[in-house]
Amino acid sequence: MRVEHGFGPVFDASSRVLILGSFPSVRSREVGFYYGHPQNRFWRVLGRVLNDPVPAGIEEKKEYLSRHRVALWDAVVSCDVVGSADASIKDPEPADLTRILSVAPIRAIFCNGALSCSLLLKVGAPPNGLPVFRLPSTSPANAAWSEERLTKEWAVVGEYLA
Repeated sequence: MRVEHGFGPVFDASSRVLILGSFPSVRSREVGFYYGHPQNRFWRVLGRVLNDPVPAGIEEKKEYLSRHRVALWDAVVSCDVVGSADASIKDPEPADLTRILSVAPIRAIFCNGALSCSLLLKVGAPPNGLPVFRLPSTSPANAAWSEERLTKEWAVVGEYLA
């Protein structure tokens, strides 16, 4: 079944890094914001990397991202998908990153998991010659990675915000 993303990117002219997921989970689409499933470790890992606890509400999270100069979007804007599994994504329509890159002086793109990275690189070279980092997925399906281990890998995001 064809599914639309449901909500847009979060960014502004002060954004310095872009974190790119694959496609919102069922739960994220239900709540209308990124990483809405409580078992996804994205917000906890980002909070540890930034050394700043993440607020709970959507508007507060948007402000949090802006304050820390983090843009957030997904590599896919629509696709055929069953449930939330990246492995079930078929016929993905890639996101147009120029929407963000034309406004924000992004220094690097960080892909949350393998699929977002492969989709980004599938459409061509990294936009604007930016460095692209494939980070381990914060999804609960990536159970082999502890939150502590994820935080160590994700620390590179902070280096591009300094």
